[in-house]
Amino acid sequence: MFALITGGSGSGKSEYAENRATELARKTGLPLYYIATMRPFGEEGRKRVERHQRLRSGKGFHTIERYVNLKELKLPQTGVVLLECLSNLTANEMFEPDGAGGDTPKEVLLGIRKIRSGSRHLIAVTNDIFSDGITYDKTTEQYQRYLGRINQELAGEADEVTEVVCGIPLCLKASASK
Repeated sequence: MFALITGGSGSGKSEYAENRATELARKTGLPLYYIATMRPFGEEGRKRVERHQRLRSGKGFHTIERYVNLKELKLPQTGVVLLECLSNLTANEMFEPDGAGGDTPKEVLLGIRKIRSGSRHLIAVTNDIFSDGITYDKTTEQYQRYLGRINQELAGEADEVTEVVCGIPLCLKASASK
């Protein structure tokens, strides 16, 4: 099963995704992996990472930090994977020296497909950054185009798509087996 979880900043999407992943791991008895894509920059980034670590604490996640080149990641064994998040992964691939640059959408999608093939369940978290109505500089607009393309393609492939608004999950696409 592949689920895509989206929502705005602070919407509750991470907590929802974590609960969904732990539920699947409990039901299947499979190991639980958390692929962290946020490279912590500065005090704000460090605090955000610490907050997410506290939320995951005691839930049984094995954390794997992976900032770029997801397609080269080999999971120790088949399990339930929570990937947090596509927004950071996309930015990393675009802007880091060892990232994909102009090939970002292709490389992110290849990486997701590779992780899907090595896991029983994958839950990927992404951000809704498209509805603020602000005009951005060309680089930010390119980032939005890349993330939008990735999100659309993955939503088409996903068994489930959920948007979390104010902590409330809204089903946009339901699995046939649910």
